[in-house]
Amino acid sequence: MRKQIKIIGSGFSSLAAACYLAQQGHDVTVYEKNATIGGRARQLKKDGFTFDIGPTWYWMPDVFERFFSDFGKKPSDYYELIKLSPAYQVYFGIKEFVTISDNLPEIIRTFERIEKGSGAQLAHFMKEAQSNYDIAIKDLVYRPGVSPLELITLETAKKVDQFFGNISKDIRRKFKNTKLVQILEFPVLFLGAKPSATPSFYSFMNYADFGLGTWHPKNGMYTVILAIEKLALELGVTIQTHANIDKIIVEHGVATAIVINGERINGDVILSGADYHHTESLLDESYRAYSEKYWEKRTFAPSSLLFYVGFDKKIENVAHHTLFFDVDFDVHAEAIYDDPKWPDEPLFYASFPSKTDDNVAPEGMEAGIFLIPLAPGLDDIPELREEYFEKIIARFEKLTEQDVKNSIIFKESFCVNDFIKDYNSYKGNAYGLANTLLQTAFLRPKLKSKKVKNLFFTGQLTVPGPGVPPALISGKLVSELIKKNL
Repeated sequence: MRKQIKIIGSGFSSLAAACYLAQQGHDVTVYEKNATIGGRARQLKKDGFTFDIGPTWYWMPDVFERFFSDFGKKPSDYYELIKLSPAYQVYFGIKEFVTISDNLPEIIRTFERIEKGSGAQLAHFMKEAQSNYDIAIKDLVYRPGVSPLELITLETAKKVDQFFGNISKDIRRKFKNTKLVQILEFPVLFLGAKPSATPSFYSFMNYADFGLGTWHPKNGMYTVILAIEKLALELGVTIQTHANIDKIIVEHGVATAIVINGERINGDVILSGADYHHTESLLDESYRAYSEKYWEKRTFAPSSLLFYVGFDKKIENVAHHTLFFDVDFDVHAEAIYDDPKWPDEPLFYASFPSKTDDNVAPEGMEAGIFLIPLAPGLDDIPELREEYFEKIIARFEKLTEQDVKNSIIFKESFCVNDFIKDYNSYKGNAYGLANTLLQTAFLRPKLKSKKVKNLFFTGQLTVPGPGVPPALISGKLVSELIKKNL
């Protein structure tokens, strides 16, 4: 039976869910509070430069392929993918960097050159990582997090010890060189938790990195949002921007309507891809499934201080993606997770999409994105943003041995206050809930409200977790759950 389904937010998970629900034959409308769609994956255009405001890494191409194939389509029907070569570069000091190739055999040779015997260790480690990837991404993450029994399969029973060990210990048992350890720990940062708090099973992220490679959609990640929007429109979805949700109306325990800009809009099903905590604040308190105390006790993935910088020249000695691990990782991690504060010496990441894509910067110029991971909820004032830009740009110049500061045409920033203002993000978090052992699968906030009938959730604070591929999967999971409940 055709139902009226109202979706709050237009990020990856909301748009994916809209496509699946329209495919089921429902009348689907997506409401976005901002002027443009995409949620955290929006775009900034200025003076001939184009920046992805949110995600800049395209990993797990198989998940995108699986999403589009559900509709008889391919990613190539909508956008062009470029495999990055090299995948990325990691700086540890002046003239001291490791370049990660676009293929595993070359990466194994790189490891062996740095630490004798580590090439064979990496080959063995990657076989296990690939096995975990096949179990996790091809099976487990496509389960809705309703029951702990979802995690019990013949394959996971053989790997039960990997749910109680952690990535950090596993890597350090196999590799002694600090640079190699940090490179192998890097991918799990996408899960939002410290490697020492991330179960060993999540080594599948290393296969996503070294095994499947790093890609760039021509014109940026926002191209993927536009692709899913086009698919949604082809399926009959309606999308409205400038539509701020004031309240979710519940009558006799059933979600029946939303109030947008003061106007009541009735619906048979309400689905929110907006911040989970914020969505529940739109309900009367008695209908909220999770208390403030619950949210306070969760381990959140970091927030970020981001800079979008236009340079009037080409930047040298960097790759499309470049990581700066020249300071103590553990000290910075402590400032995010254990003793939340602005880090004294932050690690940071820089992306120069114009190294790959001529369309994102004027000829002879460079588009640069700089990111510093931060604890959510920190004080965010212009003076601090400026202080930290000066810190990282000075280190950037020193490490890459070039003057870039005098070549800056403009810079824009985005930080905790912006995540709150633009996305109603809890404490300004950027990536959602971390994937720790106690925040995995059925232990995450539920896709289906425990207190309100016909109210559902999707996105990075629910199942399966943070990141763009999991967001697409979350949209599929919730659409199947809605179908089942209807």
